[in-house]
Amino acid sequence: MQDTFLNVYPKLLLPSNIRPTGLWLGHGDEPLLQQWLIDAMRIIWQAQSLVVKRVELVSAKTWQEVLSELNSLSLFDDATAIIVTGNHKPDKSVQDELTAFATDANTGNNPNSVLWLTAKVDNRAKSSKWYQPFAQLGHVIDCNLYNENQRQQLLQIHAHRFGLALVPEAWQFLMMQTEHHLLSAYQALWRLSYLFSPQIPSQAEGELNAQDIPAPPLINIDVEALQSALVSDAQYSVFDLSDAMLAGNAAQVVKIIEQLKSTEEPTPLVLWAISKDMRLIMQLMSGQDAQSLGIWSSKQSLYHSACRRQSLHSIADWPDILYQCDKAVKGLVRQPAWELILQAALRVTGVRLFA
Repeated sequence: MQDTFLNVYPKLLLPSNIRPTGLWLGHGDEPLLQQWLIDAMRIIWQAQSLVVKRVELVSAKTWQEVLSELNSLSLFDDATAIIVTGNHKPDKSVQDELTAFATDANTGNNPNSVLWLTAKVDNRAKSSKWYQPFAQLGHVIDCNLYNENQRQQLLQIHAHRFGLALVPEAWQFLMMQTEHHLLSAYQALWRLSYLFSPQIPSQAEGELNAQDIPAPPLINIDVEALQSALVSDAQYSVFDLSDAMLAGNAAQVVKIIEQLKSTEEPTPLVLWAISKDMRLIMQLMSGQDAQSLGIWSSKQSLYHSACRRQSLHSIADWPDILYQCDKAVKGLVRQPAWELILQAALRVTGVRLFA
């Protein structure tokens, strides 16, 4: 059976119908996903009284050590789960042994388990003979994420287990704050769970089956709650920048931009805050209602004040300055990103550096 990590992982967290025996292959270039696969499998193995062992492949001959562990009898252990790491492929004799083992495991005659974690398997390698026992008689799990949507789906699984539900804008802010780094985003959710949500037993504590853990009530997390929980080295935050821009305080905007730059605040995050305010102002000036745009009542007066400083002529080139900022952040133009970001922020205050 071949499947993706996103499809298999939720089933492993609720493993009522999962048999942990037989052949398992987790391949990919995301070490964190492979570790989460181990963590989920370990809980199932422990619930089934399997003893967990590790074997590092230093050569193709190391597979003989794996076979020896599978064939060894213990007076104290009912069965063994072997975590195999490394990229050395089994030779033909080992392939035959693994095929026989997988056949016995599928018929219930062998309670042992093998989980092999290796680098990403490409389409050409999938036609190799060593791959066939895992694909035809075992479980092959693609431990890769191919786009940001999949990254967010996986993080949402963890957020729900932590009892958290982030609003769409908070997800966008989290991705910007963590610069799309999977581990950093997960650690941010973990910190949030201690601040806002009841805790579930961790997998490291794991004597409980995952299905025995009650689902905590989901707590909605907005951008402000997320901002208050995330640790930043900056004296000012992007929310301070937003307030200064909307208030028309150009001197404070310059001060905050310099502070954010000196503490190396991620430029995509700063640009996100500026573009959000610019777009809201353009929508308000086109006649849309502040409440329908999701602007909090406590900040509506600030946005209306910002609108009064502008004219339809002055905001006509805002989309262009945002586009130039985006290109600078991505390194597609030579002008420094912070210079363009400062120009864009000052536009909101009503100050234009260049004609």
